[in-house]
Amino acid sequence: MYQWFLALLLSSSITFAHPLRLSLCEIEFYSKEKLLTVNLKLFLTDVNEALVFDPFSKELAFCQPNEHSDADKMLMDYLNRFFYVKFNRKKIDLEIKKKKLSGEGENIALWVYLEKPVEGIFNSMEIKNAVFTDLFYDQNNIVYIHVNDESKSVMLNKKTSTYELNF
Repeated sequence: MYQWFLALLLSSSITFAHPLRLSLCEIEFYSKEKLLTVNLKLFLTDVNEALVFDPFSKELAFCQPNEHSDADKMLMDYLNRFFYVKFNRKKIDLEIKKKKLSGEGENIALWVYLEKPVEGIFNSMEIKNAVFTDLFYDQNNIVYIHVNDESKSVMLNKKTSTYELNF
């Protein structure tokens, strides 16, 4: 009897386990190409929670034939509040190049590809990635940064949402 109760308790705690709160970001800048690219991997349930307050909403229908006409605008409005890249302390206005979905069920990810041509010689880059930290206290955002031939990775969260790289 005790073993059956223990098995039931463990299976129910697994069922109600808190999901992993994570996003991935890759930032690339190569001075020869004069192009800044940002690739974000965001869980679709988190995106829906942030934008329409329902993680399982089909309202925005990202990357579907019936995608909401304001989906990109709503996504960029949210990202502009919680995410930026600055060169020499000047914010770069990123634009969505494309989006795609991958995964299944609650693990569906929305990939957002942003880019912007940039000019000039840069001495510093500042990144803020506080995406979803307004919703989830345990949100972590992994950021990979590639500048010319140098690479760096950082973990940003609610307490530490920005990182500065000098070059």
